[in-house]
Amino acid sequence: MSKCKLFSMIDKAIFEYKLIEEGDKILVGASGGKDSTALIEYFAYRKKQNRDNFEFKALHIGTEISSQISPELLKMFETWNVDLEIIDIDVLGRLKENKKMNCWWCSTQRRTELNNYAIENGYNKIALGHHLDDILETLLMNALNKGEFSTMIPRLKYEKYPVTIIRPLCFADVDSIIEHAKNRNYISQTCTCNYQENSGRKKARSRLEQLTGGNALEKRRLFEALRNIKPEYLP
Repeated sequence: MSKCKLFSMIDKAIFEYKLIEEGDKILVGASGGKDSTALIEYFAYRKKQNRDNFEFKALHIGTEISSQISPELLKMFETWNVDLEIIDIDVLGRLKENKKMNCWWCSTQRRTELNNYAIENGYNKIALGHHLDDILETLLMNALNKGEFSTMIPRLKYEKYPVTIIRPLCFADVDSIIEHAKNRNYISQTCTCNYQENSGRKKARSRLEQLTGGNALEKRRLFEALRNIKPEYLP
């Protein structure tokens, strides 16, 4: 496991937003996909370097409509000395009467389990695999659907709970992660349920590609624009 371009992007995010601090106990969401796998690989790499005094554990929340983590990926985690726990939940059984199943409901239930596990087991941070494209897609979704200028942020401290959400992949565009996953021979899993077609994120993804032409530099400039607001030139 060696230093690479993607890890440098994560290093930059961690430094700028102080995502890893002395004594942190971090719970990493493990979906089995390329994004969370890359994040887990980075944490294992950083831990091996003894650069910080922190602990981390990977947690996979399985559902009856999602794929299980593959044996190949489990072996990879073992090679990296990753402590992985798997919890299964019934998302369909939790669905309220007369409500339709969708991506938002499933992700909310899995996020709830992550939060509960973190609180019950003394983890002060939860690391999620949202990357640059995810953040910009959310920006477009909120702007076009809600009329508000907001998105997921690299570091979010919950007001009601003693947990902070961190997104170390915030500077990494999806193509960089795909390239990294190919170089590392990840066995990547994506959501294969029948409800993902209902997601408005696919439209936002298409709009982001139209806006930037898929250019990573333009995506990063769009992100930088969020950190360089000129209120005097806004209505």
